[in-house]
Amino acid sequence: MSESNRDRTSADVTFMRRALELAARGWGQVAPNPMVGAVIVRDGAVVGEGWHTRYGALHAEREALAVAGDAARGATMYVSLEPCNHTGKTPPCSEAIYAAGICRIVAAVADPNPVAQGGLDWLSARGVDVLVGIESERAMELNAPFFHALRCDRPFVQLKLAMSLDGALADHTRKQAWLTGAAARAEVHRLRASVDGVAVGIGTALADDPMLNVRGIDPAPRIQPARIVFDTSARLPVTSKLVRTAREYRTLVVCRAPEPARAAALEAAGVTLIRAASLADALRDLRTAEIRSVLVEGGSGIASAFVRDALADRLIIFRAPVILGSGALHAFGGAPAGTPDAAPRWRIVDSRRFGDDQMTVYARVEGELLSS
Repeated sequence: MSESNRDRTSADVTFMRRALELAARGWGQVAPNPMVGAVIVRDGAVVGEGWHTRYGALHAEREALAVAGDAARGATMYVSLEPCNHTGKTPPCSEAIYAAGICRIVAAVADPNPVAQGGLDWLSARGVDVLVGIESERAMELNAPFFHALRCDRPFVQLKLAMSLDGALADHTRKQAWLTGAAARAEVHRLRASVDGVAVGIGTALADDPMLNVRGIDPAPRIQPARIVFDTSARLPVTSKLVRTAREYRTLVVCRAPEPARAAALEAAGVTLIRAASLADALRDLRTAEIRSVLVEGGSGIASAFVRDALADRLIIFRAPVILGSGALHAFGGAPAGTPDAAPRWRIVDSRRFGDDQMTVYARVEGELLSS
């Protein structure tokens, strides 16, 4: 098996990027499995493509092999994640690849799952030329929650904030108003579709009375994410939209020692209470409750808490082209003071425009990623 950059070609990069594009088509459909895409190339031409379309459906490799048919013999397969080597809902992809006569396989990244890994070694032992590591950073970022789940006992946390150019979430009046445009708000629903839970603090829940479900996305997510409220005293009103729809959408309230009558009323309405002494404990309890990834949607209090406790794996910042000025509510006003040389630094992993709004996704730089 080769991992040397000297073995890669420009064609390898091109076809792997196509495999990653295909993989992304599984967004919101395949969790807890990773998104995977595959491209089969023979004599420089694509003869088969596929992606993992839905949880429980055929894997990307088998989809691509079905399209390629006999043209797969002697061809190269590009796949965004190491082919599985075990029998789960489908037989091992490694065996199907070998049986089809693929002579070379290029994988973006090895599978860290001890149950499924080993496909590349299995193929290499049978004479298939194997190259791994092409576009590995892109592949790992695409499936960051999947990789995180295999090494951490808390969910993968993405902290999403919409703010002004001067870093404010709301103006001096604190009245509810959209900062970003329709295109940016549609992207937030797409982000919701990719996670197991969407969370807010009690301040946002009281001020906005949100639904926190996924709307207007095609295709709709396979499963609606759970709605989560970080609410120390369980103050969420039983008349709120979240509580009134708790039997339709899974709803959890993270609290400490709520007043018994409040707790009983929420539970009677179908809300699940998670009692935890700290934010870190709450996240571990959420992971136990099968929440492997969370999109935290502000506001200032909960955002500051996640930054203060170093529990955010990604920052997703939507910047609106407005300045709110004096008296505005700033996003991280509750975070501890820092200095440029000592504060944890972040690197940009994605940046896109939605109309006049700019979305930037940040990850902690190497060495600053925190444990559970």
